[in-house]
Amino acid sequence: MDPGAGPTTATPNTDVPPSAGSLHSTDTPAAAVQRWAFVVSQRYQHLLDKSTPFLLYRWIAFFAIAFIYGIRVFFVQGFYVVSYALGIYILNLLIGFLSPQVDPEFQDLSDGPTLPSRSSDEFRPFVRRLPEFKFWYSITKAFCIAFVLTFFSAFDVPVFWPILLFYWVILFTLTMKKQILHMVKYKYVPFSFGKQTYNGKRAASTESTTLLPKD
Repeated sequence: MDPGAGPTTATPNTDVPPSAGSLHSTDTPAAAVQRWAFVVSQRYQHLLDKSTPFLLYRWIAFFAIAFIYGIRVFFVQGFYVVSYALGIYILNLLIGFLSPQVDPEFQDLSDGPTLPSRSSDEFRPFVRRLPEFKFWYSITKAFCIAFVLTFFSAFDVPVFWPILLFYWVILFTLTMKKQILHMVKYKYVPFSFGKQTYNGKRAASTESTTLLPKD
C-alpha cells in the first residue's frame, strides 16, 4: 500500500434494486391516478357483488333514488327532454327484462334451450335476456346520471312536456302490447317460481298405480 496515497472511499453499490416504496414515489401522476382508479373499481365491484342477494333492499334504494329524481324535476320545472330519454331507456330495459334469452321465433337457428310449449315438455325455468341484477343496476345508474344532468342548464331544453308524455305513453302501450302478444303466442311467462311440482292427488294416484301387483 502506497503511504502517499489518500484514504480510499467506498463506491456505492448501484446494483441493488430499489424498494417498492421508491417505485411508487417515482411514479408519474398518470400512473398514480390509474392505480387509484383500479383500487376504487375493485372495491366498487366488491360492494356490488355483496349486494346481489339483497333483492328487496336494492329495489327500495332504487325507488328512493327515483323519488328524489322526480322531486327534483318537479321543483325545477324543467329537464323534460332528459326525463323523456330516461323513459325510453327504461322501456328498452323493461323489454329485455321480460324477453327470453332465446327468442322462440329464432329457436331453430340457435343451439340454446327452448321454452316448453306443452305441459308434457320438460320444465325449464325462464331465463331472461336481461338478468334482474343487470336490470336493477342499469336502471339505477340511469336515474343517477339523469339526476346529475339536472344540475347543468345546457340539458334544460325548452319543450312542451305534455306532447313528450303523450308520445311516451303511446310508445309504451304499443310496445307492451306487442310483448304480451308474443308471450301469448309462444305460451311463456317472464317469471319463474321454482321447480314445477304436482298436487297430492296426482302423486297419490301415480304411487298407487306403481304399487299395484302385476297379474
